[in-house]
Amino acid sequence: MVKDHTAVWDSCLDTIRRNVNSQSFKTWFEPIKPVRLANEALTIQVPNKFFYEWLEEHYVQLLKRTIREALGDTGRLEYQILMGKRKALQKAKKQGASFKQKKSIEPGAMSGSQIKNPFVIPGIKKMKIDPQLNPNYSFDSYIEGDCNRLARSAGMAVAKNPGGTAFNPLVVFGDVGLGKTHLAQAIGNEVLRNHEGKTVLYVSSEKFTNQIIQSIKNNAVNDFVNFYQLIDVLIVDDIQFLENKKKTQEIFFHIFNQLHQTGRQLILTSDRPPKDMDGMEARLISRFKWGLSADLQTPDLETRMAILESKMNKEGIDIPNDVTEFICYNIKNNIRELEGVMVSLMAQSSLNRREIDVDLAKEVIKNFVNQINKEITVEYIQELVADYYELDVLKLKGQTRKRSIVIARQLSMFLAKKLTDKSLKAIGANFGGRDHSTVIYSCKAVQDMLDTDLIFNDTVTELEKKIKMSLNDS
Repeated sequence: MVKDHTAVWDSCLDTIRRNVNSQSFKTWFEPIKPVRLANEALTIQVPNKFFYEWLEEHYVQLLKRTIREALGDTGRLEYQILMGKRKALQKAKKQGASFKQKKSIEPGAMSGSQIKNPFVIPGIKKMKIDPQLNPNYSFDSYIEGDCNRLARSAGMAVAKNPGGTAFNPLVVFGDVGLGKTHLAQAIGNEVLRNHEGKTVLYVSSEKFTNQIIQSIKNNAVNDFVNFYQLIDVLIVDDIQFLENKKKTQEIFFHIFNQLHQTGRQLILTSDRPPKDMDGMEARLISRFKWGLSADLQTPDLETRMAILESKMNKEGIDIPNDVTEFICYNIKNNIRELEGVMVSLMAQSSLNRREIDVDLAKEVIKNFVNQINKEITVEYIQELVADYYELDVLKLKGQTRKRSIVIARQLSMFLAKKLTDKSLKAIGANFGGRDHSTVIYSCKAVQDMLDTDLIFNDTVTELEKKIKMSLNDS
């Protein structure tokens, strides 16, 4: 039976899907397109060279197994790398049992790394350039999550081999406060640590524009261009601010071309993808698309908490877990705001000699968001617990001693004591007029189950998060 290249690759994807997590599958395998099947070799098309390198480094054994399952022991895989609007067929053949990995594929554009820079005056040594980097921005302090995994992975690849990957330029885009500057400068700092002699420069687009204005005034545009063409790794932050500035774009175009042609690395950040930069010249947008455009998305709750805890640990700050959760439930879209809340919280605690708790966090967060979580009430907890256990709320307040209802009632009291500021007497009153000793006994019974029953522990954690998140979303 004649096999079709699409059917063979679909068969491979079925196996791959069962062996990698959903995020990795979506990132590294969904973009691949099968091209053809000939002589027991399946050719697949990948978006760029980095994609090929990543697959070979992390998934070579999985690919080896899946391709043999589909085509037999003599089956092999070949890559076709898509670069910009040109297709460069680059093959990495895996022959026989060895299934060897080809270490690199060097596209023609990279051959410029051997060209001497014609703007460097012979006999004059390259001047020492201050990279303008914040040393606190590093990969170690850049917390990875689903929201930034591709951009972070690409950044690390660039830092290991600046100018030598298909990620040139690397364009990192996303909303304000999601870590674009941190990631871009982390790349620069990593290059300086691992590549002695490399010249790195970070510059904001505003500063770049002002420098151009001054160079025009001083009739020194050539000196300005020559200086920037000395840079091995150029990082331009907020490139979108060059929109509608024709002269600035023209000069940057020439700098970009020379750096790219000589194998230097360009890293750009923006609040939008290149295709949405309406005031940018078409020739610049085209060049921005030569490499990789990686977006930073809003971090999920777990990633926000990890980021906040990392920053607190670095500063030697100890904040209770419930305060960390409360902050991260309310600050959703901006990492800078998380840092601002942390600083304000410490200032309020120190200046007013107050303990850091949820009440203090509520006061601080009011300066950052228009509306914070509604107050958690005993009644709301009862409703959610009853819904979770599929009970009528009235049964939690009644006298029945059925075990499933007793556990739900005791858990409701435990969560009410933990998540509200109600007194034991007030909590008991909400459960059919029970006294405070019953509430104490119920809380102790729940705590004993938490210490001995992992399943019950997961149930309580899930309910607690559901209570907070439900209120946050309402």
